[in-house]
Parts: sequence; C-alpha cells; structure tokens
Amino acid sequence: MEVITPSRMRAIDNNCFYLGMNPLQLMENAGAGIAREICSQTGAATVLFIAGRGNNGGDAFVAARHLSLLPGFRVRVLLLGSASQIRTMEARANFDLLTYSDIDDIREIRDSADLHSYPDWKEADMIVDGVLGSGMKGRLREPESTAIDLINAADAFVISIDSPSGFDPDAGSFEKSVKADLTITFHKMKAGLILPNSKDLTGEVRVVKIGVCRDAEEFVGPGDLKGLALRSASSHKGNAGSILVIGGGPYSGAPAFASLAALRAGADLVTVAVPESISHIVAAYSPDLIIKGMQGDRLCPDHIPLLKPLIDSSDVVVIGPGLGRGAATLEAIRQILFMCKKAVIDADALYDLSLPVAGSGEFIVTPHAGEFSRLLGSIPGSEIPVSPEERKSLVHTFSKEGQVVTVLKGNIDVISDGRETRLNRTGNAGMTVGGTGDVLAGIVGALFATNSAFDAACCGCFVNGAAGDLAFQENGYGLLASDVIRKIPYIMKQEW
Repeated sequence: MEVITPSRMRAIDNNCFYLGMNPLQLMENAGAGIAREICSQTGAATVLFIAGRGNNGGDAFVAARHLSLLPGFRVRVLLLGSASQIRTMEARANFDLLTYSDIDDIREIRDSADLHSYPDWKEADMIVDGVLGSGMKGRLREPESTAIDLINAADAFVISIDSPSGFDPDAGSFEKSVKADLTITFHKMKAGLILPNSKDLTGEVRVVKIGVCRDAEEFVGPGDLKGLALRSASSHKGNAGSILVIGGGPYSGAPAFASLAALRAGADLVTVAVPESISHIVAAYSPDLIIKGMQGDRLCPDHIPLLKPLIDSSDVVVIGPGLGRGAATLEAIRQILFMCKKAVIDADALYDLSLPVAGSGEFIVTPHAGEFSRLLGSIPGSEIPVSPEERKSLVHTFSKEGQVVTVLKGNIDVISDGRETRLNRTGNAGMTVGGTGDVLAGIVGALFATNSAFDAACCGCFVNGAAGDLAFQENGYGLLASDVIRKIPYIMKQEW
C-alpha cells in the first residue's frame, strides 16, 4: 500500500493547480466519490452532513448535492459558522449550489447552542463528518468541539471525510476526535490513518481516487515550496541558516555564484573560504559575503585547522565550486567531509569521492551526467540512460547504496534519497552557460539548513530552473549565472 502524509497531499493539490487543474475539479471528484461510497452502504437513508468552513466542508457540500439527486435519500446540511466565513472560493461555490439542489434543510450554525437545539439528530441514519478533516492543527474551538461530541453521541453510522475531525493524521494525536465507522480518504492512504492507535477513530478506511495528475506527484512543483521551512517573523540572525562555501583556487566565479545564490535563497549568513590568491576577487562580487582567506592558491590539508571552527559553526557546508582536482585538494576534501554535519558536494569535490562518505553527516551530491558516470565507475557518460524512468531507477539505486541524496542534473533533473525519487522539469537550454550549477549548489545549501536533504534538493532544483526560466525570458541565450541569481527571490516569494 502506498502511503503519503496529509502535508504531501496538500503539495500535490497545489501542484495540480500549477499544471492547470482547477481545484473545483478535485473537489467535485472528491464529493462525487463520497456520494458513491454512501450509496455502496445503503440504498435509502436520511443523511446529515456536518460541514466546516474549509475544503473538507466543500467536499461535503458536493457529496450532499450528488446524493440529493438519488431517490431514497433525504439530505440535510449543517454549516458550522456563516456562509460569509467559508474560507475558500471552491467551498463557497459549492455551498451556494446547495440552494438549487433538492436538499431538505440547509442551516448556518452560529454557536454551539444552535447545535444542541437542532431537532433532527435522532432522525439521521447516517452522519457525514466534514468538520475539519486532515487540516486539523492546534486546539479545538467552538462550535467544532461541540459538533464532535454530538456526532459521537448520535445513534447513526458515521462517515468521516479524509480523516476523523479532531485527529491530526500528520502527528497521530488528538484532543478529542470523531469516532467514525468509515473514513473516506483521497488519492492514497494517509500515514496517520494506519497508526496502531487510529483504528478506533477511523473505523474502516477506504481510498477514493479523485483524478490527481500523475506529474503533480512525480515532478517537483510550487506545492513543494509551500512546505519549506523558511524564515519566520520572529527569526533572529542565523536562524535561517549559516552556510560555509569552500571553493575557489583555479576559479573565482564559482564560489561567488554559490555564495550569492545561498543568500538570495534565504540563508542568513554565508561565509566563503577561498585561497588568498583570489579572496579579493571574490570579495569584489558583493559586500554581503564574509570572506575567509586561506593561505596560498589551492585548498590543502594545511587549511583544516582554519576551516574546522568554521565548519563546526555552520549549518551546511557547500564544497567543490572552483576548487580544482590537485592531489592535496582532494585529500583536504576527504578530511573536511568527515567533519561536516550537513554538506552539499558539487563540482570538483565529486571527482575522487568515495561513497558512502566517511563520518556521520548528511550529504547531497549534485553531479551532471559526466560526473555521475565517474561516480558510478563502470558506466561511461554516453551510456547513462536517456529516458527519465531508467534514470530514476539508476539514481534511486545509487542513492540507496551510497547513502546520499543525489541530484542528477539534466534537461529533466532526477532527485532521489534511495527511498523516494522525483523529477524536475524547470530550466532551459540557456542554462548550459557556466556557473548555473554553482547557483544550484548554493540554493540547495541554503534550503538544506532548515529542511530535510530530500526536500532541499527537490525544491532547490525547482527554484534554480524556474529562476533560469525568468532570466531566459529577458536575456534569451545570452543569460548569465548572475541573471539567474537575481531571479531567485522572485521565485521564492511567488504566490503560485
């Protein structure tokens, strides 16, 4: 059985909208599915719908409308609150349609006393709980709390929509909850509904398909960005991430691009450790960068004493951009990775990398096809599969065996942690220009400071490619890595 979390389902819903699927379509499909499941229970009944003001209530409104068309069913709807308080356009539209449907009674419940005085509780053969669903967070309020008590006290068959109201299926916790005989959830089974302590609340659980677009789940989209942990209004300096970029020597632009991208992606502090031979060049890119010069013109093991306190005080290390592949540099990289809590390994740091990485850190690797073939060892770059499905399988296996999160860059990026594998299609041919890979490493590093490695890698790919697409609209094939960096904030703050 495939299982997902409610938060993942919300991301998929948002990705459907991004792909062009109107949320009304998903609500209609969900409500129609609920009505079918009710019909599978009985051919005739008095059905009382208790609906909240969110999309869970919207699903209930659709189900009530469908059920009202069928002979043998008497349908009544109680809205907890007033119609003017309904929180989404989709739910409000479906509530308004109830007026034009053959429904016996539609009432707006202003307070708990109205619930207690409602005369038809005893007449209901079936009660449909559309109060809160899987969006439940925090303490219960009125009249929702009273509604849960009255539903549980009624002598009726109870059906909960998506999740019993009051039960938080993300955390598996509840203050009080509807005790359902049947729970109807959508698309896939939700993780919290199969917890050992949930059976007494959910009753039987059935999964109803609602026509979710395949790509909304397989490809990274704006819905995934909505789930990121980003800077809050109460944040202090450093709460949104301290990033250390270790790079440069033969090249100066690469570590500068990675560092500036990390800042534009929301990191609070970015320190750039580069050889002194180029430190003045990197510093000239921006006064926002904190520069730590390393003696000489190449990274080497002698720099470890300088780097260790920087590594220890950083949330994430981004290592590789512009380092070169000298023997001393590669030995220093091995020692540095052993000390990292979290690291994004890019560019030259991938050259002589052995997996799994020694140490106890979490690691994200970001190879292009040539670098990936070298990491695989036995597969020349020209033989890496072209089709996304074959690449998915290869990257999945590599990530599982190497105990890393892998971003295989390409016209369609493949991201895997060895358990889940996702694809990203943002980006364009103009981004073959030098430096855009360094930008990606910086974005991923910034997101990794406050999010899981897999989420940071997936969302970093989307942000980098979408920023590149905005830059391409203005610059065409003349776009530069610095153009992509400037567009990162526009992607991060968009209300998709």
